[in-house]
Amino acid sequence: MDGTYELFRCYFGAPPARAPDGREVGAVRGLLRTLLSLLREDGVSHVACAFDHVIESFRNGLFAGYKTSEGVPEELLAQFPLAERATGALGVVVWPMVDFEADDALATAAARWADDPTIEQIVICTPDKDMAQCVRDSRVVCFDRMRRRLLDAAGVVARFGIPPESIPDWLALVGDDADGIPGIPGWGAKSSSLVLSRFGRIEAIPDDPARWGVPVRGAATLARALAERRQEAALYKLLATLREDVPLVEQVSDLEWRGVRRAELTALCNELGDAELLEWNWGV
Repeated sequence: MDGTYELFRCYFGAPPARAPDGREVGAVRGLLRTLLSLLREDGVSHVACAFDHVIESFRNGLFAGYKTSEGVPEELLAQFPLAERATGALGVVVWPMVDFEADDALATAAARWADDPTIEQIVICTPDKDMAQCVRDSRVVCFDRMRRRLLDAAGVVARFGIPPESIPDWLALVGDDADGIPGIPGWGAKSSSLVLSRFGRIEAIPDDPARWGVPVRGAATLARALAERRQEAALYKLLATLREDVPLVEQVSDLEWRGVRRAELTALCNELGDAELLEWNWGV
């Protein structure tokens, strides 16, 4: 699960709430509820939750325009450490990222265990477009819990017009506002999908649009823009490519959910002033 996304969603979607000591804790209260809801779903057996413990990552050293914590409400940033504690109190493995991003941790786990014969399916709970590059057939899928939409490899092709492995190239061309990737001028979702469906990788796209072999409006202008910005496109692709070498120490067996840590969770609910959650049934 992408804990950063869930915490942001809860901050902007759940009602604000103050702890007895005056801290804003509404997002963490919402996170506890959404995670408990997930743990009660059929088929959930092993769970880990990745957080951007620090919003900035190694990518900020590669590109000055990459996303930062600037503009993120202080009351939200202050809840990240508490959110990690709350997730751990639920008995869920927590991956707090500093040099890497939460998405890199999820990508690493998916790649590491995709072929594990003990695993039926890996479900990455996030709607983020960049995570679609991790999808493998119906073995590794993305799941948008809000829309209840499952994205397997066929779904990636249906949505983006390209296979999962071309997603970083597509994001490099189109851009990604959420991550501060500007993209290549003129290249939109449709034109990028058409050309990449033919060539797969940015590096394989010819400078001469007559060799593209697909009907793209304004092909000459797009080809010229890419030819002039090959170096930028390569950087954007690097930024959009998730890392699969995060040093996660857990084995897959460590991710098995064995129930909440009742003493920790009780103490946390009291700290949050969340009497309602204390009355929930925490069993499965």
